[in-house]
Amino acid sequence: MRKWISFTSPLIITFILLSFGFVSTKVVVPESLKVTEPTEVLFPKNKTSYEKTIVAPPFLGSSYAGFKEALAFKESSGDYFTTNTLGYLGKYQFGIGTLQLIGVYDASTFLNNPELQERVFQANIARNKWILRRDIKRFEGKWIKGTKVTESGMLAAAHLAGAGNVKKYLRSYGRYDLKDSYGTNMAKYIRVFSGYDISEISPKRNAKI
Repeated sequence: MRKWISFTSPLIITFILLSFGFVSTKVVVPESLKVTEPTEVLFPKNKTSYEKTIVAPPFLGSSYAGFKEALAFKESSGDYFTTNTLGYLGKYQFGIGTLQLIGVYDASTFLNNPELQERVFQANIARNKWILRRDIKRFEGKWIKGTKVTESGMLAAAHLAGAGNVKKYLRSYGRYDLKDSYGTNMAKYIRVFSGYDISEISPKRNAKI
């Protein structure tokens, strides 16, 4: 009897273990964990456990709205309430000097007022468009350093480095190419922000809010 038990026990145990492999179980995913819409993508940086969220600017085509949102994304990722390491403020990263030219003297009020920031941006575009009005007519459509010059590209570069420096860039055909403190040059802005329609903003001398 003991011999029979010792002989059959391994067979019984093996049969029981194998039977579990054929049991079909259905996994129910809770509704809260189901993906029903596009989500932000996470990816590892340098093969570490660090995770970074990929964010893209809103796509608004080649309109003026598309231009200002694309420029804002480059400047601050569209954050109205940020200040960079050099003290530039808000969604479009304005310096104190430019704000004063436009008629804003309280940095704290500016930083906490998105509507005011939008008005300042539009006034600054109108002001730069006035300063560059002759250069826009002269250089729009021409090629400098492999890039077709457009009005929006010039105005973006003016936002980066000032309209006076854009004049120097254009009139030197790219030989004078100023960089900001983070290493971004005017040529890059002229290329990246080319082809937007800024016609709804009229040039205005000494534009203020």
